[in-house]
Amino acid sequence: MIAKPEILFVCVHNAGRSQMAAALLKHHAGGRVVVRSAGSAPADTIHPAVARAMREIGLDLSPASPTLLTTDHVRSADVVVTMGCGDACPVFPGKRYLDWQLDDPADKSLDDVRRIRDEIDRRVRDLLAELVPNPD
Repeated sequence: MIAKPEILFVCVHNAGRSQMAAALLKHHAGGRVVVRSAGSAPADTIHPAVARAMREIGLDLSPASPTLLTTDHVRSADVVVTMGCGDACPVFPGKRYLDWQLDDPADKSLDDVRRIRDEIDRRVRDLLAELVPNPD
């Protein structure tokens, strides 16, 4: 177990899935992990339906902005969670990678985005429980 693990969420545009995952993990972790997100070809803004779906559960993505993935992001992470970025994510030996197959929320209905959000939330909670077990 790592003292304060760093998790990097990566998707192509860093405007949907990875932003939701980062916000959800920050929310649930309460400072027990370092969370970053990035994209191999970042968009200009967060998808509006993603921002709306997150606001519905009390998480504000307005301060977030899509960020370009760098080798340093990957190098510093303990766990890299990819979400459809394919071969664009650098691979370092000994690094833990998870590939979450999730629909891209771009151009999806709000109901579809909610389903994607809820699936990401489930996976984020499972990952958090594994990395930082509850001391109870």
